[in-house]
Amino acid sequence: MSRRSPLKPRKTPRQQRSTETVNVILEAAARILERRGLDGFTTNAVAERAGVSIGSLYQYFPSKEALTATLIGRETTTLVENAAAALDEASGRAALLKLIAAAVRHQLRRPVLARLLDFEEARLPLGKETRNVTDKLSAIVAEILRRPDLPPQPDFGVASADVIALAKGLIDSAGQRWEMDSKYLEDRVRRALFGYLAAA
Repeated sequence: MSRRSPLKPRKTPRQQRSTETVNVILEAAARILERRGLDGFTTNAVAERAGVSIGSLYQYFPSKEALTATLIGRETTTLVENAAAALDEASGRAALLKLIAAAVRHQLRRPVLARLLDFEEARLPLGKETRNVTDKLSAIVAEILRRPDLPPQPDFGVASADVIALAKGLIDSAGQRWEMDSKYLEDRVRRALFGYLAAA
């Protein structure tokens, strides 16, 4: 009999009231991380902020690591959805610009939370969940790069991974410096990505 991962929620809410409770707990966790950092991030603090008993919190999340993993999942799901919306653009250039804007917005919308979750994502043994997000983003980027108006690439899988790495490196670095000018950051990411693609 396999043991449940300590990073998994204890149970999935099935009723609207339960879903609302989980959402309140997750938002409370996000606010605690933003205001108190990792040192002040405890299940007791989250329960108090959410206005629920610690027992109610533990009904859904067995640990603060499970809370963090679920928060990471929530934020990355939003990123993937916004990235997928770029596929609706008619041209590869427009799609890539929309993708860049989505990635920058994801980082700067709640910069403190984004930085802390990036750190925790690297620390926690998320494994399969992280790979799933990377695979989805890679597939989206590869589809965009195959558009006929963009320079052809010798290997679209490699090009997709490189584009993601370049964008992530620039955006994460800007987040570490607490940059908040989204347009300036988008322009730098655009120059890096289009320069890379043109060089092929």
